Amino acid sequence: MTWNLASGLEGKRVLVTGGAGGIGREVALAFGAAGSRVAVVDLAEDKVKAVVAEMEGGPHLPLAADLRPVAGHPRLVETVVGALGGLDVLVCAAAVLVRRASVDEVSEADWDFQHDINLKSTFFLNQAASQAFRRQGRGGRIINFTSQGFWSGGFGGSVAYAATKGGIVSMTRGLARSFAKDNITVNAVSPGAADTAMMRSGMTDEALAATVAAIPLGRMAAPSELAGAVLFLASDHAGYVTGATINVSGGWLMY
Repeated sequence: MTWNLASGLEGKRVLVTGGAGGIGREVALAFGAAGSRVAVVDLAEDKVKAVVAEMEGGPHLPLAADLRPVAGHPRLVETVVGALGGLDVLVCAAAVLVRRASVDEVSEADWDFQHDINLKSTFFLNQAASQAFRRQGRGGRIINFTSQGFWSGGFGGSVAYAATKGGIVSMTRGLARSFAKDNITVNAVSPGAADTAMMRSGMTDEALAATVAAIPLGRMAAPSELAGAVLFLASDHAGYVTGATINVSGGWLMY
């Protein structure tokens, strides 16, 4: 797949959270192939360094960080700005999923863990990035990750996870309105079943087969197939797109 399509991404400075995960890694690799400089953020230092070692172009920046302490988000953004010479794009791909067999098994700790990382940290990173964009005076692009659970509401014990992803969609729309005057676009990408460790976690072979059977295209997505939607939203081609949620689900979700 070729990523350099006169997209304006050459030389852009990009921060990708969850950059060592299944989808986040592919997003980081794609931005590198498109000529961007990328800060790859995830929990484990060895994993972000491994992703950066695979990337084209650069120099890129591996950053190990726990996103739950939101007081550290402005410092994280400023570290990226200082290292890359600015910031043009924020991609919030960091997320966790705690599967439970039923709603009755969801604990308060499960709820807090998923909301702190999936929703709360995304909001405050959006806030910190938007402040950096305004200081620079050039606008910017924010791409958040939701899930088709925002529409379905989730199943059984995944309702708590789906609630975080519904919050992402609502938040993305509200921030798109709030930031538009500063030429900052805010959009979301909604994956269906991507073939990642998160997707497979806690799934029996039978449950996974039933999921694939419900997808019109008849397969899970390769994680790299999510990167195209992200790069489009960050590119010059999407300058008039804001507040949108791009559904990439192989037809599993249609609306």
